[in-house]
Amino acid sequence: MKKSAFAIFISLGLLLPALAAPDDKTVFNVRSYGAIGDGTNLDSPAINQAILAASAAGGGTVLVPAGTYLCGSIHLTNNIHLYLDAGAVVLGAPQAMNAYDPTEAWKGQAYQDGGHTYFHNSLIWGENLTNVSITGTGMINGGGLVRDDKLLDQMCGFSSWNPTNRTPSLEINPPPSRLGNKAIALKLCRNVLLRDITIFHGGHFAVLVTGCDNLTVDNVTMDTDRDGIDLDCCRNSTVSNCRINSPNDDGLCPKSSFALGRNVITENLTIVNCQVSGFQEGTLLDGTMKPGRGTGRIKLGTEANGGFRNITIANCTFRDCRGLALEEVDGGIMENISINNITMMDVVGYPIYITTGRRNRGPEVTAPSRAANIFISNVVATGIDPMSGIQLTGMPKQPLENIRLENIHLIFKGGGTKTDALLLPRELDTDYPEPSRLGIMPAYGLYARHVHGLELANVSVSFEQFDSRPAMDCLDVDGLEIDNFKALLLRGVPAAKFVSVDNVVIRNSPVLDGIVDQMTQ
Repeated sequence: MKKSAFAIFISLGLLLPALAAPDDKTVFNVRSYGAIGDGTNLDSPAINQAILAASAAGGGTVLVPAGTYLCGSIHLTNNIHLYLDAGAVVLGAPQAMNAYDPTEAWKGQAYQDGGHTYFHNSLIWGENLTNVSITGTGMINGGGLVRDDKLLDQMCGFSSWNPTNRTPSLEINPPPSRLGNKAIALKLCRNVLLRDITIFHGGHFAVLVTGCDNLTVDNVTMDTDRDGIDLDCCRNSTVSNCRINSPNDDGLCPKSSFALGRNVITENLTIVNCQVSGFQEGTLLDGTMKPGRGTGRIKLGTEANGGFRNITIANCTFRDCRGLALEEVDGGIMENISINNITMMDVVGYPIYITTGRRNRGPEVTAPSRAANIFISNVVATGIDPMSGIQLTGMPKQPLENIRLENIHLIFKGGGTKTDALLLPRELDTDYPEPSRLGIMPAYGLYARHVHGLELANVSVSFEQFDSRPAMDCLDVDGLEIDNFKALLLRGVPAAKFVSVDNVVIRNSPVLDGIVDQMTQ
């Protein structure tokens, strides 16, 4: 019996690899189509031939074996699995080679920058596709990709848009441009998988996905000079186990721009187990993680014509970058957002920022931006810059609604002055939504203005160096419930300042004793 069982085990062990291996007829090795992989000869034509051959066969795996493949634009098709084997590098060609595809036609006024408007001028791109995968432990090195899209902004008219010139007419019809500025760009695709790859120096976007449905991004590392990954107007997406270093722009950034020519909400998005940072570019990959005090972060917005709905963010870390930002300023709605288990170190600027405004960067924006039902819990942040604590700011006639912060522990560097405590920040109004635009806050821990329904439970704020500001400043807040609020204070500095705050309930917070009696109505 033992010998028979052992024989069966050995037989299965020999059989399983054969069962798991792909059929040779469905694997298309790019070297069989002329790719050289020496980093000097242009290999994108051969890779595209392999993709076309796989497409003609009904789909398959396009294998990029070890080697460095100098490439211009690679065109994905339906039912294609682009597999970058260990040691394979897809290297972006220099701009002087004119190897990137020309930009597609764009009609009318663009309400988003040229990077979001054009897709074909990318290193790897696909449009209106189904069943597309890019996987493997190889690398995409942007090489000659550029981070600037000033030319593209001018081409689509975006550079002439401003809040007082909402529908500028295009006076020129420029020719297409071959300005390559994105590593991966996908538009209107369905059933997309990106897994295990590494992207270095990805241009304006390491990954831009717009109008895509059923997207999975898993175990992808991005170390880049502008945005890591933007999910724009996408539904039913999951981003998991990713490491994104982006010192000069946002790391993981859901958006809902007007790039599809209509308002499309980004919804049903799950982001879990991800790391974002702002180290110097390349130092995440080489392990040195040199401080860059960059942007990094997870941010919803700024482009938000359609809005955001049903978003879950959990188990993520921020390091040497800006904090969490939720921004709705273009007439859409931001609702049903759940964020849990976040840790931050060496926080640039602020830890948490939730805002609405009326930039209204879109055609005929009639509805005000709205934000409601946002729950953030279990956040630990240390080394926070003194500029701002938590900022929650709605609009005078359209407040934020139903915001709950629970189990929040923040340690600030400190340094705020008595003069800072007297500041009254201006309204965001039509401005770009970024805390630095409003400057230093009058409270070091939390500033809330124009909020209806704010719950604070188990919130603790403190500082490392003296700070002469109150821990909390609330203005025009209706329905404020506080339970177990703790704050470090200098002698003589009030714990909080409340102006036009109604329907207040405070429990288990000795530091706020008597504050209700002192409120200015």
